[in-house]
Amino acid sequence: MGKHGDTYAVFWPRGERALKPHELAPRFDNLSGKTVAFVWDYLFRGDEIFSMLERGLQSRFPDMRFVGYEAFGSTHGADEHAVVAGLPDKLRALGVDAVVSGIGC
Repeated sequence: MGKHGDTYAVFWPRGERALKPHELAPRFDNLSGKTVAFVWDYLFRGDEIFSMLERGLQSRFPDMRFVGYEAFGSTHGADEHAVVAGLPDKLRALGVDAVVSGIGC
């Protein structure tokens, strides 16, 4: 109640969750022998970051294989819906075990 006996309705500023949380996919014990794809929206230095990440991972897991972002197209822009819709089939066809997705700022 307010100081004059008024009542005020109070609302939590966050709405209800629209989506239910999903369980995470099982994690690999290590990345040895795995194929990792880089997927990018072509907005912020992914070409540099993925190159550094690939070198670092390759030094730890020499038998690891990589599929570059060029194989998928940009996940942002005019073709983004088609690119994203086609990802599952393309990833399967390329034998990809895991994805690193880069989103620009």
